[in-house]
Amino acid sequence: MKTGNFQLDQSYAPIYEALETFRKMRVVPFDVPGHKRGRGNPELTAFLGQQCVGVDVNSMKPLDNLCHPVSVIQKAEKLAADAFGAAHAFLMVGGTTSSVQSMVLTACKRGEEIILPRNVHKSVINALVLCGAIPVYVNPEVDQRLGISLGMQREQVAKAIAEHPNAVAVLVNNPTYYGICSDLRAIVKMAHDAGMRCLVDEAHGTHFYFGNGLPVSAMAAGADMAAVSMHKSGGSLTQSSLLLVGPNIHAGYVRQIINLTQTTSGSYLLMSSLDISRRNLALRGRNVFHQVADMAEYARQEINAVGGYYAFGRELMNGNSVFDFDTTKLSVHTLDIGLAGIEVYDILRDEYDIQIEFGDIGNILAYLSMGDRAQELERLVSALAEIRRRYQKDGSGLLSQEYIEPEVVTSPQEAFYAEKISLPLEQSEGRVCSEFVMCYPPGIPILAPGERITAEILEHIQYAKEKGCSMTGPEDPEIKQLNVLV
Repeated sequence: MKTGNFQLDQSYAPIYEALETFRKMRVVPFDVPGHKRGRGNPELTAFLGQQCVGVDVNSMKPLDNLCHPVSVIQKAEKLAADAFGAAHAFLMVGGTTSSVQSMVLTACKRGEEIILPRNVHKSVINALVLCGAIPVYVNPEVDQRLGISLGMQREQVAKAIAEHPNAVAVLVNNPTYYGICSDLRAIVKMAHDAGMRCLVDEAHGTHFYFGNGLPVSAMAAGADMAAVSMHKSGGSLTQSSLLLVGPNIHAGYVRQIINLTQTTSGSYLLMSSLDISRRNLALRGRNVFHQVADMAEYARQEINAVGGYYAFGRELMNGNSVFDFDTTKLSVHTLDIGLAGIEVYDILRDEYDIQIEFGDIGNILAYLSMGDRAQELERLVSALAEIRRRYQKDGSGLLSQEYIEPEVVTSPQEAFYAEKISLPLEQSEGRVCSEFVMCYPPGIPILAPGERITAEILEHIQYAKEKGCSMTGPEDPEIKQLNVLV
């Protein structure tokens, strides 16, 4: 396929090749960065290597400019769009947070409504703080055994659209952190039939574009925009991401939105990692992710054979709130051995040198991707078996619910910027919160600005703190105080 004046050949990596050419030229640097190809910071060069710092360079004509690409970055974006089946792709160097926020800011203006599940990443609600859009939450169904929120039910989305016909967009997680997918094709059609855009947070679904037997990707389902976290399962460097758009979105306007907040000094380390990783996925992704899915399925069977744990999978599918399941996700319910997920997470790291993605109140997640090997999975299974033998206890009294339905009093923007006071946690019940409280990961707020603080939420926060969850969000780093509306 041809576009412009170059061939769309997925074996081509234009940014990487331009950097390699630049490296050989031995150009004298009288520009930034000040480390001057590493010479000015020998400790950094020793730590990262000359190969790395030598291409940590500034935008220049031969290397293009991320804010207004016309050559090698433009070619890399066209190749990414082709590989992912999008009309256009943007290389993002501010993480998928930046992709999500650019997506929401493109679709929504102050006072406009957007329909979304409440179990979104905080970047979505941060975007509402920035632009002043009003959230219309579709509260997800909860799996009572696992204590986790599921996907968006079709009838709930239809109800929200009918009750809020002036909403401008519907946002969907594809998948959730736990691997659960909504009926994306049906939701896209409902949104489009109502004249709304469909936006997809696909932070944990990069591999959907290159997998056989995996859930449908946002672009294949006809969504208008998707934020794709290439550094999670796509193999690129941390903080690199893609923003994909469909044919009905004005790419020039999206670029303007991105440039409101994204750096004017785009990292060539991050951009080249996106370029090389896109090439790798396009050439080898389908074979790689087939192997990843097989490894995850094997690990699920082995963990469930240990007893006490529940590594859940496609058996959760019900045709609606769990329309599909990402089989590469190795999520394990731990409460039946009497331990919170975060407790198993800590034991795995502290005593077995195994670092998993996260542990929450009832579950752990081992994030599997292209770099994993069967022998490491065997080690994980053995460690979990030993933890059960050594630490299993009575689980009565453990909390299970990850999701608490919020009471929204005012918009995130109004609450965030409103006059506020700081109160001790125990005195904040009944007040309206003006900041975020969340466990990170996964970064889904327990409380968001504009929501009422209830006794159940306070119990959840205190319990998560006691169990050792990494809590973030409030001004008070110890989370003994909360900012509330006056």
